[in-house]
Amino acid sequence: MQDLEDMFSHYGRIINSRVLVDQASGVSRGVAFIRFDKRSEAEDAIKHLNGHTPPGSAEPITVKFATNPNQARGSQVMSQMYHGQSRRFGGPVHHQAQRFRFSPMSVDHVSSSSASGNSPNGWCIFIYNLGQEADEAILWQLFGPFGAVVNVKVIRDFNTSKCKGFGFVTMSNYEEAAMAIHSLNGYRLGDKVLQVSFKTSKGHK
Repeated sequence: MQDLEDMFSHYGRIINSRVLVDQASGVSRGVAFIRFDKRSEAEDAIKHLNGHTPPGSAEPITVKFATNPNQARGSQVMSQMYHGQSRRFGGPVHHQAQRFRFSPMSVDHVSSSSASGNSPNGWCIFIYNLGQEADEAILWQLFGPFGAVVNVKVIRDFNTSKCKGFGFVTMSNYEEAAMAIHSLNGYRLGDKVLQVSFKTSKGHK
C-alpha cells in the first residue's frame, strides 16, 4: 500500500487510502481506494499515469475517471490491478491484466430520490447481507469506481425505514458489472460480509 501511495502522492495530497482484501485468504483483491485533496490532483495523476507500467508490473495500466468528474466535489481514486502480479501493490494475484481507475465521488450528490424509479436497461446486481444502516450512498461509493452506475436502491422496512439487508445496483456495462461482482463478493462492510451477484441471468434486466 505504501508503494501505491508513493506513486500517487507525486500528484497531490492523499487524504486517505484503503486496500480491499479477500477476507478468507487475506490476499489483496488488487483493488485500492485513494482520495486526493483536490479533483485537479486526480486529473493530473490520470494525465501522467495512464498507459504507465509500474515497477514490478508486466503491463501498462489504464487510468481514468470511472464516473463524470463534474458530478463530484471530492476526488476519490480507485486503483484496480485485476489479475496483476505485483506484490508491491498488496500481494500476489493471478496474472492476466491490470488496470487502474480514478473515481471521484461525493455522497452529497447521492440521495434516495436519485436512486428510485425506473432505471434504463442495464445489468442488475443483487447485494445481500447489508447492514441496517446501509443507504444508497454506500452502494454508490462501492460500485461507482467500477464504471457507469445508472441506478442504486436499498430495500427498506416500511415501518422502520431501516435496510432490510439487501439492495440492487444497475450498471450499464456488463464487463464493469462483472468486475464489480468479482471484487465485491465476499467484501466485508462493517461487520457484514457481502454476497454480490447478478440479480438473475447475465442478460439485460
